[in-house]
Amino acid sequence: MILKKRWFLSLSILFSFTVNLFGEVSLPKILGHNMVLQRLKSVPIWGTADKGEKITVTFEGQSKTVLANDSGKWMVKLNPMEASAVPRKMTIKGTNTIVLQNILVGEVWLCSGQSNMEYAMRKYSDYKSKTKGYKPPEDDLNNANNTNIRIFLVRRKYMSPDSTHAGWDVAMGRPLVDFSAVGYFFAKELYAKLHVPIGMISSAVPGSRIEPWIEASKLDTAPKMKNGEVLEKLSADGDDPGKFYNTMIQPLIPFSIKGFLWYQGESNCFLNENIRYAYKFKTLIESWRNDWENDKLPFYFVQIAPFNYSASKDVRPHTPENLPEFWESQTLALQLPNTGMITITDLVDSIVDLHPGYKWEVGHRLNLVALHNAYDQKNVVCSGPTYQKMKIVGKTIEVTFTNTGNGLTSRDGKPLTWFSIAGSDDKFIPATAVIEGNKVIVSSPDVLHPVTVRFGWNESAQSNFINKEGLPAVPFRSDNPWEKIF
Repeated sequence: MILKKRWFLSLSILFSFTVNLFGEVSLPKILGHNMVLQRLKSVPIWGTADKGEKITVTFEGQSKTVLANDSGKWMVKLNPMEASAVPRKMTIKGTNTIVLQNILVGEVWLCSGQSNMEYAMRKYSDYKSKTKGYKPPEDDLNNANNTNIRIFLVRRKYMSPDSTHAGWDVAMGRPLVDFSAVGYFFAKELYAKLHVPIGMISSAVPGSRIEPWIEASKLDTAPKMKNGEVLEKLSADGDDPGKFYNTMIQPLIPFSIKGFLWYQGESNCFLNENIRYAYKFKTLIESWRNDWENDKLPFYFVQIAPFNYSASKDVRPHTPENLPEFWESQTLALQLPNTGMITITDLVDSIVDLHPGYKWEVGHRLNLVALHNAYDQKNVVCSGPTYQKMKIVGKTIEVTFTNTGNGLTSRDGKPLTWFSIAGSDDKFIPATAVIEGNKVIVSSPDVLHPVTVRFGWNESAQSNFINKEGLPAVPFRSDNPWEKIF
């Protein structure tokens, strides 16, 4: 009996030693069949193996070799490649060999956020009859047939390495059902413009605040504002800092991407926070860029939609102006380089619906921002009228805008709505607003000496003020106390 136990122990030790010596090469889940690799950038390929194991990666005429480090980790970087829609295979060889099939080279975007980004393709069809003037998409769930669009859906519990390498799918049929509608329609339009393969990674969680998407250590800071005021540490707001970052973002690093799309904020808006959110948002953008070792990665986001927050029974009371204040905190991120924002105040059927359904139009507008900024198509108008400056002229206020496109107009041909002005008493009165060229003249007989002007400064505001490209004006207040805080 003793000899048998000793024999079993010796065999166990030998088996353990053998496994350590001849461990198999393993890949993260993001590296798999059907993936799209980012064009014109170096492309990291990485994984684990035995300490000192020799790994060779071969793809499209390139062959890179590396030894696994003392922790068993390894990485090679493929040289930048031109876009290619020709399916190719990648071979990763160590003590075992992995062959990944059907790989393309093109543009890769990571989209993240909460439920409105997670909002799946299976849901959008409910809104096809409610066009509000926006052409609804075709039935992509049944008719999509573009093999050059690939999708990867990050699932919270399934990001550990596996032997199937099957995380990526062609964007058609069953895999498309659960994928982000915003992400898919962004990809569909981007392909139509660029004619190169598009890869979309969706990593979003319904109801999530921003804190779980940020590495916990990055929130352990107390921002100092330009006026010298020091805020309480961002980590003081709790809500599991880093929870989704650890499981749904970190496993993707350093997969080569073109940029980020972000649609989140409703859960934080319920907390009636604004400036603190601005600093958290800044932290997320800068820390993600740092993770990918590129402080110029494009980051484009959605300004959340009108919603009746003031009627919520949250522990923190709301007024109709709290949402505009949150919109303002979102726009502060535009002070960071290579950022862009879309406004969707017009894409709401009911302000008691937290999930407006026109996701194809959201994807379209994000695509306009990407084309204009990331792909340098400066002829593309990507934003509605945006406040630039104001000038008091007698009893009126003259407002000048950027992003006027081919001119300012009213969507329905009626007088512009949701403008208000105030005198020195700060009592805002609904005002008449008249377009004169690329300016708007605002006045009210009840305000003889106007001082400030506001537009769309209400959670219910769905104004008819647009540019001739059909994009809605961005809500603003000329008395913005946070114009420059970073």
